[in-house]
Amino acid sequence: MNPCHCCPTVEMDDGKAIWESNAILRFLANSAGEKGNELYPVDPVMRAMLDTAMDWRTTELYTKLPDIGYAAFGFPVSDDKAKEGFAKLLEEVFPILTGTFLKDTKFVYSDTPTIADLSIAPCLTFIQTRPKFWAKVPQEVKDYQTRVLDAFPETKESFDMLLNMVTSFEGKEADLEP
Repeated sequence: MNPCHCCPTVEMDDGKAIWESNAILRFLANSAGEKGNELYPVDPVMRAMLDTAMDWRTTELYTKLPDIGYAAFGFPVSDDKAKEGFAKLLEEVFPILTGTFLKDTKFVYSDTPTIADLSIAPCLTFIQTRPKFWAKVPQEVKDYQTRVLDAFPETKESFDMLLNMVTSFEGKEADLEP
């Protein structure tokens, strides 16, 4: 179904598949009519801004997370790369999140949640695999994540499942200092 063998993947009734989380978020919003427009506004400038944030999440934020959080899923990770990635989160990534995307707004470029928030906030959970790293995440970033997760109560069970997986991890990687 998915030649890249990755998750998530959505299979259509006709056998076609859509993969990559941001593509799926855009597809679902575009397919949901008026409700989808609330999460992914039709204004082309706002859409482009949200797309920018979602693409940034993929190319800048998410690339720093595997060595920090994937140990909870049994993947091999590098402690040195985890430290390096976390330093970049603190020095480069979080300042863009808070100083650009969240500047003067509660959510990404908006005072109401959008699919960009659903793209960005949940993946921050991976950092909690390493409690000493999470302790150093700026409070503004933690508060943002909480706002987003609270804005989508229907997803609580899924988000809680991920949170439980990473916070219950007890491997040696969990005790690493950033």
